[in-house]
Amino acid sequence: MTKFRTWDGLELSYRVWEGEGTPIVLQHGVVGDTNANWMSTGVVAALQGIGRTVISLDARGHGRSDKPHDPAPYTWTGMAKDVRALYDELGLDEVVQVGYSMGGVISLLVAAQDTRVRRLVVGGIGSGVIDCGGIDRRAIELGSLIAAMGDEPVDVPPLAAKFRFLADVLGADRAAIRAVAAGLDDRPIGALDGITAPTLVLAGAEDPLAVEPDRLAAALPDGRAVVVPGEHMLAVAAPEFAAALVEFVK
Repeated sequence: MTKFRTWDGLELSYRVWEGEGTPIVLQHGVVGDTNANWMSTGVVAALQGIGRTVISLDARGHGRSDKPHDPAPYTWTGMAKDVRALYDELGLDEVVQVGYSMGGVISLLVAAQDTRVRRLVVGGIGSGVIDCGGIDRRAIELGSLIAAMGDEPVDVPPLAAKFRFLADVLGADRAAIRAVAAGLDDRPIGALDGITAPTLVLAGAEDPLAVEPDRLAAALPDGRAVVVPGEHMLAVAAPEFAAALVEFVK
């Protein structure tokens, strides 16, 4: 993986798989990274299979990128600026932007601000974007995610416990993830009518963080939804997820 210095001086890590066509830029979800969200799930391989250039960014606080333990660097706006800074770093004139969960919210913000996004795919999010302004806090309170990432095990709701388990499996920096959760505790998404790029909403049928994907798709000027098998951690690995993504970006 390669590193670059983003807009506020942090070093972020990214990887490029060379191919043809409009580059497809991937932004993972909270706790995850390029390998966990996109490589191990078969998404990168599926996109390589159609010969496309694929680029994946490890978000600040994740993977091989810098991981401050202060919540201040972790804002939705700042993380969207990181994606746009990567476009600038690589000299990209047009992209297909793809995001999952946290990365889905970031990708919506990027698409609302940057005309280089020609197509948009968001997964792991649904009507929470409309009703909660971003991550669906009806399914998970960021406070419970912060508690789940503590030094000592605590009694937290099952979904927060799953994120703790994922963090431990991946060897994630839990102090950094706590800071991420604390820094992102706001409502970043307002009106969606500024997102003009054709958009695919991908949601797991049993994903509590992606309920009512049709409502999210309907709120976008050119959106449609596809439901695939699985809950939040597994939907992205469903063959149907990669198949729908490939069909949309061809």
